Amino acid sequence: MGRKEELQAGLEKTRAKIAELCEKAGRETEPQLLPVTKFHPAEDIALLAELGVTDVAENREQEARAKAEELPELNFHMIGQIQTKKANHVARWASSVHSVDSEKLARALDRGVGLAQEREQRSTELPVFIQVSHDSDSARGGVGWDEVNELVDIVEELEHLQLQGFMVVPPLDADPEPVFAQVRELCDDTSKRLGRDLKLSAGMSADLEAAIVSGTDIVRVGTGIMGPRPVG
Repeated sequence: MGRKEELQAGLEKTRAKIAELCEKAGRETEPQLLPVTKFHPAEDIALLAELGVTDVAENREQEARAKAEELPELNFHMIGQIQTKKANHVARWASSVHSVDSEKLARALDRGVGLAQEREQRSTELPVFIQVSHDSDSARGGVGWDEVNELVDIVEELEHLQLQGFMVVPPLDADPEPVFAQVRELCDDTSKRLGRDLKLSAGMSADLEAAIVSGTDIVRVGTGIMGPRPVG
């Protein structure tokens, strides 16, 4: 089996699994599938594009930037942690950022987008998701529950960012379903407060069912589509 056939099989299997879980959960609409392509070469991502994929997710800025430059026809989304000093780079290539977790980073991205627009490297605002830390463990990224509403208000005031919703990765030892449900509630409450629909970005291969049951709008799947990480 060639690489393109492997990727097609991974996509079909993942989409079938999502459809099955949605039917089981009584959901009429399926979440957006965002393939996670970190560590895989640009050649693989080009094959995904040939298979109809338009959006992919990356975790590391430098790797993502190189791929985005090589494959400008695709939308690359940043789902990994971002060092503030890399914000100007991210602002140029990212179609969205799922990991905003501090005022410092939000303001750095806002400045970066403004700069990119001045230099005609970007024409749009940057859609962002606030990453919530369910257990307030800052080492794994995310803003704590006691600070999340303040960060929402800060992002809302920034000229070049557009709040799209919330992202969460459950703690390693946690039952994911109540984690997702709590952030879904936050998402819905904030939607009412702001007067527009926000999205929940939650769920990966290991906790896909819990995320779908909890009403996620975006799922991020890597190995199930791309296969094992390349060696070397």
